[in-house]
Amino acid sequence: MVPCRFGTAENNYHFNDVEAAGSMVKSMTGFGRFEAAEGEKKIAVEIKSVNHRYLDLNMKLPKKLNIFESKIRSVLKEYMERGKVDVYITYVDESKGSTCVKYHHDLAEAYLAAIREIQKEFELSGDFGASSLSRYPDVLTVEEQQVDEETLWLLLESALRGAAERMGEARIREGEHLKADLLLKLEEMTKQIAYIEERSPQILQEYRKKLTNKVQELLVDNSVDENRILTEVAIFADKICVDEEIVRLRSHVEHMKRDLKAGGSLGRKLDFLAQEMNREANTILSKANDITISECGVELKTDIEKVREQIQNIE
Repeated sequence: MVPCRFGTAENNYHFNDVEAAGSMVKSMTGFGRFEAAEGEKKIAVEIKSVNHRYLDLNMKLPKKLNIFESKIRSVLKEYMERGKVDVYITYVDESKGSTCVKYHHDLAEAYLAAIREIQKEFELSGDFGASSLSRYPDVLTVEEQQVDEETLWLLLESALRGAAERMGEARIREGEHLKADLLLKLEEMTKQIAYIEERSPQILQEYRKKLTNKVQELLVDNSVDENRILTEVAIFADKICVDEEIVRLRSHVEHMKRDLKAGGSLGRKLDFLAQEMNREANTILSKANDITISECGVELKTDIEKVREQIQNIE
């Protein structure tokens, strides 16, 4: 067997053998094309993928390669876990003897006997030669010669893995861009959380001052019951307290940062964290009794939504 000849360049990158790939983030969007040839036989594979909740493989391949469909699926599952993946495979065999013309004697004999019977019954005359007979259906057929399945699979597998690896490279490049952008957004969210945490105690101080001033305005002798003031402030503090939400939100943000830096297949996990972050942000907004915290909370929710949208593209 002649060694396979690859399309444009040797591809020596194998994701399954490279430990560094585990620390990378993969997008579900990618494209890869590869071509393998042996002698006059050539197989080209194109793979493109977009985001999807599960792994959805769709293949278009020549009838001659249908016997390998199960093997093709097994190979592709080594390179991806999620995504809507379309696979296009073409096969060309230009070698001599790859096809032959077959003459079907019994069928030709039956056609000829029927024609002669028609001529005799209806007293018809006319020449009827071999070229006329050959035009009848299936008298002559073009058939492909049998090819060794093992040899054909080795050629197909080479093209398939080459295309899958190139698509994997594209998915990693896109995934690393997503990772960088997500980390920036998470840093911004950390600042927003810190602002809410810093601003919350100030709201209580301002509320106590306003409450004291209001009571003094209503009382003639300006004698304020300090205990009553403290009770009202405590009730108000309990209503607007977001300490637990801030702790959980900060924990989710840090968790997501660690996961992104660790890499791997983490799309579902990140999506769950984003949902939890959104839940805490909603609670903070519902408790907010301050315009600046409300504005910050809206910005926080907007960033969380942007993060969730981008996470949908991560494997």
